[in-house]
Amino acid sequence: MSNISQNTLRKAQLIILDMLIEFDAICKKHNLSYWLDSGTLLGAVRYQGFIPWDDDIDLSMPVEDYKKFKDIASSELSDSIFFQTKESDKNFKFDYIKLRSNKADIVEFHEKDRDIQYHQGVFVDIFPMLSIDNTPKNQAFYSDTLEKIRSFSSISLHTPNGIDSPDKRQALINELDYLHKEWGSNTSKIIYGGEMPDVSAWFDLGKVLPLKKLEFEGIEFPVPNDCHHYLTEIYTSNYTKTPPKEKRKTHAFNIEIN
Repeated sequence: MSNISQNTLRKAQLIILDMLIEFDAICKKHNLSYWLDSGTLLGAVRYQGFIPWDDDIDLSMPVEDYKKFKDIASSELSDSIFFQTKESDKNFKFDYIKLRSNKADIVEFHEKDRDIQYHQGVFVDIFPMLSIDNTPKNQAFYSDTLEKIRSFSSISLHTPNGIDSPDKRQALINELDYLHKEWGSNTSKIIYGGEMPDVSAWFDLGKVLPLKKLEFEGIEFPVPNDCHHYLTEIYTSNYTKTPPKEKRKTHAFNIEIN
């Protein structure tokens, strides 16, 4: 059960929103593309802002822009944001990147009662996206590879002193990267890179691009061109229905505003 009051959650949401606004400005400055993803996109569609019980922001970037952002992030971000990668935070276990705020801390349910040594600011998740040819062979390879990465990730994240396989996991991530094609007419699907193995959605490139704008907390941000297609691929068509209270999942066990 969460220990978070609505007032604290809303303060955290606004801190995370500030990180999104700063990230958006950097992307405009350097001509980088990104879009709202997962629960953040769902919030934009359903509430024109955060899902009321949500406690993070999810973004996706074409893999080329994702890599460019990694190169410039540390020099562009303000002091209120920590750019979290496996290189900048040696105890961080995830493969994708996060923006962590220095203004509020979060304890996620999987971190409860554990000795966590990495930065635990409230966060923005950023995922790399690949474009690949639409073939049954590619789809099967994608699903199989994500399943293998997931098994390695669960060992390292949830088992104290577990036997991790970072080299094998990275090799699998690289294998997916090799499937990536240019963002042109000869590619017809968009997938998450192996850094984000929890979601194995398979989007139509022509329904994601070109991006459009949608309001989120009173500001317009980029979203997939066909949000219904995108959200259906992640959540099924049930995304249009508000879940009952007992199924409204949050990441956070606790949040503290600094």
